[in-house]
Amino acid sequence: MKTREQEAIELLAHVRVFETLGPKDLAQVAALTVPRTFDPAHVIFREGDQSDTCYIVRIGHARAIREHGDGRTLTLAHFGPGDIFGELAMFDDERRSATVETLDTVEAIALLGTDMRRLLREHSGLAVKLVISLGRRLREANERIARQSFQTVQSRVAGVLGQLVTQAQAEGAADRDVLVTITQADIAQLAGSSRESASRFLAVLERADVVTQGRGRVVVHDPAALERYVF
Repeated sequence: MKTREQEAIELLAHVRVFETLGPKDLAQVAALTVPRTFDPAHVIFREGDQSDTCYIVRIGHARAIREHGDGRTLTLAHFGPGDIFGELAMFDDERRSATVETLDTVEAIALLGTDMRRLLREHSGLAVKLVISLGRRLREANERIARQSFQTVQSRVAGVLGQLVTQAQAEGAADRDVLVTITQADIAQLAGSSRESASRFLAVLERADVVTQGRGRVVVHDPAALERYVF
């Protein structure tokens, strides 16, 4: 039977932020982790809270949101197994920039920011590797934003659905008829479009038998067909 630390090492090895770390580095980080479990609809932290911990999802799903004064909620990102959130807590204790809440039961491992910063001070080589990984993520994010600025709503929505399908398949979903638990509003927000525009395109996909919509769910029958709409 695997130890808790061995399971943590395996999980960390699949997290993009830690992709430049070797086995010894991963073991040092894993030794700092603490398992955490959160119930569905639980707020893990709120926008404006102190950044003291980052989390890596092992099982379950969560989302990052921002709440406006007029009552609207903007979805910024979805997280599933292998995803990390709150990672800037590894480097400073600034206020949280968003609220993260669970969508179902979430099992995660937590890294206390003070522990991680101490490790980085003691092992400068590890710190350099993490900076390289974060730099890559920033570059990818900039490229994605630039690419999306030239994409149509249809292309962005199809891209979001494709990413969610890929995540579901990584969790064991089949090649076809992939269930994605998400609302139209969240799809629209992740795609940077209005709900009405996203809804119209989802209806086009439904008429083409690419997807079937339900309340808070989309079944993607033919994931490969989504690629025809992404450019």
